[in-house]
Amino acid sequence: MRGLLIAFALIIAGATPAHAAEPPRTGFEQTGNWTTESEEQAYLTALGLPTTRIGTTAQGRPVQLVQVGPRARTVVLFICSQHGDEPAGREACLIAMRDLPRRPGVTYLFVPNANPDGRVANTRTNSGGIDINRDHLLLKSAEARAIAAVIRDWRPDVIHDLHEFGPSEPYYVKDVLWLWPRNLNATKAVHDLSESLSRAYVKPAVEAAGRTSGVYGIYVDPVTGEPVRQVAGDHQERILRNTAGLKHAMGLLLETNDTGTPRKRVDSHLLAVNGTLKYVSEKGPEIERANARSRAVRSGPVYFGGADNQAPTPGQVEPNPPCGYVLTAAQYTEIKDELGLHGIRSQYMRGGDRIVPLNQGMRALIPLLLDARADGELLAARPIAHC
Repeated sequence: MRGLLIAFALIIAGATPAHAAEPPRTGFEQTGNWTTESEEQAYLTALGLPTTRIGTTAQGRPVQLVQVGPRARTVVLFICSQHGDEPAGREACLIAMRDLPRRPGVTYLFVPNANPDGRVANTRTNSGGIDINRDHLLLKSAEARAIAAVIRDWRPDVIHDLHEFGPSEPYYVKDVLWLWPRNLNATKAVHDLSESLSRAYVKPAVEAAGRTSGVYGIYVDPVTGEPVRQVAGDHQERILRNTAGLKHAMGLLLETNDTGTPRKRVDSHLLAVNGTLKYVSEKGPEIERANARSRAVRSGPVYFGGADNQAPTPGQVEPNPPCGYVLTAAQYTEIKDELGLHGIRSQYMRGGDRIVPLNQGMRALIPLLLDARADGELLAARPIAHC
């Protein structure tokens, strides 16, 4: 698979292989066992790529960001193994950051181990029992806060989130599953281009190598192959693939089947990474335009439920959103850090209150954080019709 990824890189870059010293190898590549914590750090040091500590876990481990290529117009962010008992994504990211092409105009960012405490303990959650992939709204965990800061500061165009699924989900009978942002507050262009990433790029990339793939969240009868039940939390803004869409990035959830061999699981992720690389290579300007238009949206309804495959009820749609939300001084003090991490601005009001206007780039996210009708808001602020 490493050779396949290098070959793809050379095709994209138009380069010819050159003789060079043997590059660093992960613990997984050397032994077939998952890369240990110390092996990961030694490998990152040997790669020599710009690596930044963006957070610290409750147990003192670093959450790190690795940058491949200089800061450029197009930014692609890979979030690897948010669930500590899903290690194949982390291994794929460690390999990919070494082997992928250095394309002019594109920066690749990796959070290679998004749940260091959970990886050491082999647990889904972090050491505080928080599912990081359910924490991208409230930002209670250090890990989710670190990811939010990266999204705010780098404004990635694509967010590729690597996971695994297992035998506890017996009706997922594919090798690879993928899904895009389904939350209705994502703009149509971001939604449609995200779905295109899954269906038109990742799907053929993995299936050309003989893997089977399908949409995540749909149970399929293992005998007939027919869909029997929709099970994913489709609209939830707290899940990273939906957060990505709300923050103006093309989102991709990628799940590999952990009943396969470790090598197959890692290779399946690398195949999907190839699909994302091709997508960015072919659609970079279109992606950038769609994200820019998404940031500029200042009107339209707000949805507190529903998804692209599930119509909202009338009570879940606000056709005339408020101008903004008023926070008391105490409320603002309580959540100002979270607002800042989401990149949401507020304005001082006479008397010490603060107003969070909807007329800003994070418009789609604000009601989901501050409206009493939202599902799991930070707090219920007071809506106002005129700012």
